[in-house]
Amino acid sequence: MRLNELHDNPGATKKRKRIGRGPGSGTGKTGGRGIKGQKSRSGVAIKGYEGGQMPLYQRLPKRGFNKPNRKKFAVVNLGLIQKFIDAKKLDTKGEITEDKLIESGLVRRKLDGVRILAKGDFSAKIKLSVTGASKSAVEVVEKAGGSLNVTTAAATE
Repeated sequence: MRLNELHDNPGATKKRKRIGRGPGSGTGKTGGRGIKGQKSRSGVAIKGYEGGQMPLYQRLPKRGFNKPNRKKFAVVNLGLIQKFIDAKKLDTKGEITEDKLIESGLVRRKLDGVRILAKGDFSAKIKLSVTGASKSAVEVVEKAGGSLNVTTAAATE
């Protein structure tokens, strides 16, 4: 095989449609746009238009609501905290705060706070202080002999 013998598989490439290149091309003169009308002009985009009929996106009912001042928490599972403790990335001596979780690389950004969930195996005896935690997460930590302190009451919902 030589460089001049290289070629694509048959049907892998398709020739570009050259519009407006004379009457012999089949797409000359009006370039496949027909004669006159809004769509034959340049700079026209009619996307949701249905010929005067109420467009589909307006006929369907509106659903849902996005709370503009909602809180977004960085979610951490207990199993992941255990993994970081086993890998000696988190120090169990003293209190583990949100800043220490960020320092260790477990959480990227705090957002409106860190919320702990109970997914995964957990056995370390630690003191945790975070913005929010699920009830089951608090139970698991206390069962392991540690304590989970939630700093904001509104975050435990």
